[in-house]
Amino acid sequence: MNVELRQVHDSDLPVFYRQLNDPESLHLAAFTPEDPADRAAFDTRWSRMRSSPDVIARTVLADGDVVGSAAVYGVPGEREVTYWIDRAYWGKGIATVALRALLAEVPERPLYARAASDNAGSLRVLEKCGFRMVATAQGFAPARGAEIDETVLLLEG
Repeated sequence: MNVELRQVHDSDLPVFYRQLNDPESLHLAAFTPEDPADRAAFDTRWSRMRSSPDVIARTVLADGDVVGSAAVYGVPGEREVTYWIDRAYWGKGIATVALRALLAEVPERPLYARAASDNAGSLRVLEKCGFRMVATAQGFAPARGAEIDETVLLLEG
């Protein structure tokens, strides 16, 4: 499977919105918007991200199909990575390839990542890309309606 990143197009947003509203994906991601079904809030968030010089957002393509997104955001020294891959494509190595491509495009370090501590797949992707666990925390996970354990990871230069 050929995995590539490209700039986010307007036509990607309906796909991202659909992906964000998959119940199983929401549960694993855990730290999601309060109301993922709020389309106006979704559009506002993506408009802000796409216009911010502090955000590098990319569409993830697999064999030409839009399968997710990946981004780096935040202030220097505290920047984080995030990604979302359509559940139909989990377990195929797409997230790892996409994150490696994003990390090659954004050479600044350190970079941080966070994942629900029970999201083994995401933690595995981050570790394959060179991130290492540096802390655990507790945070409110809107998708689960509860405080849960979160793993904080770091990628150094």
